Amino acid sequence: MTGWMGSLFRRELRLAVRVGGSGLVGVLFFLAVVTVIPFGVGPDLNLLARIGPAVLWIGALLATLLGLDRLFQADRDDGALDLILMSGRPTELVVLVKCAAHWVATGLPLVIAAPVLAIFLNLEPVAIGAVTITLLVGTPALTLIGAIGASLTVTLRRGGLLLAVLVIPLAIPVLIFGVSAADAAVNDPVPFLTPFSILCALTLISAVVGPFASAAALRFSSD
Repeated sequence: MTGWMGSLFRRELRLAVRVGGSGLVGVLFFLAVVTVIPFGVGPDLNLLARIGPAVLWIGALLATLLGLDRLFQADRDDGALDLILMSGRPTELVVLVKCAAHWVATGLPLVIAAPVLAIFLNLEPVAIGAVTITLLVGTPALTLIGAIGASLTVTLRRGGLLLAVLVIPLAIPVLIFGVSAADAAVNDPVPFLTPFSILCALTLISAVVGPFASAAALRFSSD
């Protein structure tokens, strides 16, 4: 089982990097969101520092949505999705591997770019570290939740807008506790570990629920 999972992961990673340069596009979009905010709120550095974690999280969420519509669409267009569903391999594991490759290609670059982009928002080193850690833990949940929307819209042409409408409400709890954990590390209204532990729990729950829900939607779409 490990052999085919490794092969699938490498294949998905190559496709994610090759098709449109998803990681680079996501980072550029992330950069655009972060750099536009200071022009909107003005040159108040204290205000930027207060809203910085929220801005980075919102930018990461929106950048994650960019490539989600291609998570299953390309496989459906060339018939690979039907072969995967008929191969007898657990569809849930296939979805999990595809999500892992997608996150490495698109989510991980956002985490790496976050400390650099945080400088534009006048964040302190502690805040930069907190935001980076919460993004590292929370962005996999965004990908796994997004996989549910991608599987539900896989039969639709240009379903990217509908996917965003489906995914954003489900991703709000991750956004709330990600921002809360980053704020707690700086302002200390509550212990950092409390919202951070809930964020970790949301990611673990997404790792279980997401593949099963996505696999069920993919089977339904193939009938």
